[in-house]
Amino acid sequence: MAERLLEVCVDTAGGLEVAVRGGADRIEICAALALGGLTPSVGWMGAAARAALPVHALIRPRAGGFVYDGQEVAVMIADIRAARRAGLAGVVIGAALPGGRLDGGALRAMIAAAGPMAVSLNRVFDLVPDMAEAVDLAVSLGIGRILTSGGAVRAMDGLERLAAIHAHAAGRIGILPGSGITAENVGDLLARLPVGEVHASCSAPVLGGGSFDGGAERLGFAGPGLRATSAASVRALKAAMALAG
Repeated sequence: MAERLLEVCVDTAGGLEVAVRGGADRIEICAALALGGLTPSVGWMGAAARAALPVHALIRPRAGGFVYDGQEVAVMIADIRAARRAGLAGVVIGAALPGGRLDGGALRAMIAAAGPMAVSLNRVFDLVPDMAEAVDLAVSLGIGRILTSGGAVRAMDGLERLAAIHAHAAGRIGILPGSGITAENVGDLLARLPVGEVHASCSAPVLGGGSFDGGAERLGFAGPGLRATSAASVRALKAAMALAG
């Protein structure tokens, strides 16, 4: 198999620089990674577009579920157009119907706004009631890859379902495993899942609060357990992926 690619998700400009320095192959940018990631600002998109690597923007207007009303879809379309104007390589999108199935109408509108940019499906996929059906719809829409943990909190706990998803995809769409993937477990994951790319945050705890100290947590501007992208974690994960063959 060709060299596997590592996509690193970051929510700060400093994190992007660290991920590039550590050897990431592609970057997903967002805001509020601690909330699962939200849409990055226009300024953040513009800064990230200057990176030497392909950069994709997560388009997610708020925390919570993925059922969006018309106003929210309109906001997401505007954000996708902003990402396109900024010169980003791709966007990561998702939308669901109240019953949990993918919202094909909303996704089609977002894909149309993306134009030539690469489009990935976010982890809304992990909440669908029928993953095979969702794969087929994603393929029919022209989506390039699906980011998924196999419906589990951690990808390692969803390996059996990830393998079934990969088999059903049958090369028609990329399957990008993510959530809790580290240098310590990626070898086991790749031994059971013949994928060409992996998604991870490669983060480490921020000791002493870093730039968020000075009472920010006490006043509610920062939560406990802050983490930041680690170049050492990126390098270690890349090395472990290479050793997996």
